[in-house]
Amino acid sequence: MAQLDTLDLIVLAVLLVSSVAYFTKGTYWGIPKDPYASSYALANGNKAGKTRDILEKMDESGKNCVVFYGSQTGTAEDYASRLSKEGSSRFGLKTMVADLEDYEYGNLDTFPDDKVAMFVLATYGEGEPTDNAVEFYEFITGEDPSFSSGQGVDDKPLANLKYVAFGLGNNTYEHYNALVRRTDAALSKLGAIRIGEAGEGDDGAGTMEEDFLAWKEPMWTELSKKMGLEEREAVYEPVFSITEREDMSPDANEVYLGEPNKSHLEGTSKGPYNSHNPYIAPIAESREVFTVKDRNCLHMEIDISGSNLTYQTGDHIAVWPTNAGKEVDRFVHAVGLTEKRHSVISVKGLDPTARVPFPTPTTYDAAIRYHMEICGPVSRQFVSQLAAFAPDDASKAEMTKLGEDKDYFQERVSSQYLNIAQLLSRVNPNPWSKIPFSLFIEGVNKIQPRYYSISSSSLVQKKQISITAVVEEIRIPGSDNIVKGVTTNYLLALKQKQHGDPHPDPHGLTYAITGPRNKYDGIHVPVHVRHSNFKLPSDPSKPIIMVGPGSGVAPFRGFIQERAAQAKAGERVGKTVLFYGCRRSSEDFLYKDEWDTYKQSLGDSFELFLAFSREIPGQKIYVQKRLQEQADLVNELLQQKANFYVCGDAANMAREVSVVLGQIIAEKRGISNEKAESVVKGMRSSNQYQEDVWS
Repeated sequence: MAQLDTLDLIVLAVLLVSSVAYFTKGTYWGIPKDPYASSYALANGNKAGKTRDILEKMDESGKNCVVFYGSQTGTAEDYASRLSKEGSSRFGLKTMVADLEDYEYGNLDTFPDDKVAMFVLATYGEGEPTDNAVEFYEFITGEDPSFSSGQGVDDKPLANLKYVAFGLGNNTYEHYNALVRRTDAALSKLGAIRIGEAGEGDDGAGTMEEDFLAWKEPMWTELSKKMGLEEREAVYEPVFSITEREDMSPDANEVYLGEPNKSHLEGTSKGPYNSHNPYIAPIAESREVFTVKDRNCLHMEIDISGSNLTYQTGDHIAVWPTNAGKEVDRFVHAVGLTEKRHSVISVKGLDPTARVPFPTPTTYDAAIRYHMEICGPVSRQFVSQLAAFAPDDASKAEMTKLGEDKDYFQERVSSQYLNIAQLLSRVNPNPWSKIPFSLFIEGVNKIQPRYYSISSSSLVQKKQISITAVVEEIRIPGSDNIVKGVTTNYLLALKQKQHGDPHPDPHGLTYAITGPRNKYDGIHVPVHVRHSNFKLPSDPSKPIIMVGPGSGVAPFRGFIQERAAQAKAGERVGKTVLFYGCRRSSEDFLYKDEWDTYKQSLGDSFELFLAFSREIPGQKIYVQKRLQEQADLVNELLQQKANFYVCGDAANMAREVSVVLGQIIAEKRGISNEKAESVVKGMRSSNQYQEDVWS
């Protein structure tokens, strides 16, 4: 037999690897995590070698309670921090908060029975784990997770593990609180012992906070019995130390003035760009797409050339917001920091497991402006904590009542959509200077990126990402308070600046739009890209039906843009149907002039059905009605295995569309409503029915 030379061996090896790749579909090396995500350590220059063994970490730091969180927007992380603090201050537990993606779980079978694990898990999208919970979720719910003892599921390897569980969900989604339910079931199956009920908070009903508060009290009672804990009077114990650095000027090169990490501070920002490390992207183009003066909808083109960022049609772009100057000023005054707002501070964790939520040294102003969600909703539990630091007895009594009486709190705070500075100023207009700044760092959420469905096709414009965003402004009935969208008004200010306004002031708000140390000058915005499962079929000849009223049309503009380009290139493109709705054709008909252009490329394969809710007095026509009117077409395409997509409001439109679709299937196929609902459910589970919705 002839001897193989080096080239022969290389060719054979490549063929072998290719064959394995084809037949296993990447099973052996498939990475379930977001392809755009990367290490926070890389983004921040953190030292390597941090242990991924949670038991080792607990032993090193003397902890007997770990609170894990799976969080996409920061809310679950906030609840985890609150549980950790309360366990420490009220019950003397030695607690730590842990990001699920920071640890491995193969040794949970050796978790000591004198310790407890808590899981605070948000459900993301259509019953999916949050990005940081993917590895844990896939491990714990796997058919046969591999533990250090070698025991299988039937051996109940987690019999020593005591755990507590709380989920964050939204009842407008089909898979309500799926993550906590599935995780709870998996832990129980493996022999773990749950303490108390598995709590469920409902963002869809607007009761998340009250659900959490109602769940945690009986949970603490049960946990105290199981672990022999004694409740004590809760006294504020700071998690962070705040040191005012009189030796440092805010102009010093080592002081963070809003930069997200060290590479941005040093002006050497580099990828990978992700949820810990934004790309400061130029805005290539911005324009208004509404034609009325009292409402705004922005179209923006974000240039990602040279960033190594990539996206696929249907993905999301995250915009990192900045708080409005008016709200920063309000907060600074309310907490008595007006004279010290530009003082340099160092923030350090008083416990080795405490993670400072922003880089330091920084200034009070920079921390408030760039890192704290000061315009977010106020927690009743946080109000109770602040009562002890009220400027006088009357204010303390009012804050105590607000913290204890949920109906009173709903009437005076929640229903008015007050932020924390507004609340403090209403209770007492004088500065609340006794409140430790560390308490605000702990009690006010970290400001989170806002996600927008990308409204362009990666096939057509690889280096520019389109955003379609309605500028939010909510007027509260019976109140002088107007809630303004933090990020959309920031984008509107950038658009105004790009169009020549030297001092943009959208809706009475101003923004530091040139960024820290003018690093965003020239109309730039910090962004990253997030992968989505909301995707066109890989075969362009497959028919699709899209339902997207208002700005819900954003991803479908990208879908149709892509199919038009494919048709132009000579590919066979399947039936492409869009149901779109808005108020009036003359006011808010998004991309009105583009649809005819796409029609020229797609021909009869493209059909657009329009619903105008305020075009004709007394006739409110919505996309659901148009869908019903086209029942024959919809059923015919579904029987051809058309993909069905919905984007927009989850609470009303998306839910009603799902109902209408079931009615169409029942009527046209002569089956019962129950059977039709089962068909729709099957479409969802097979990914034939996809949603990109929000509440």
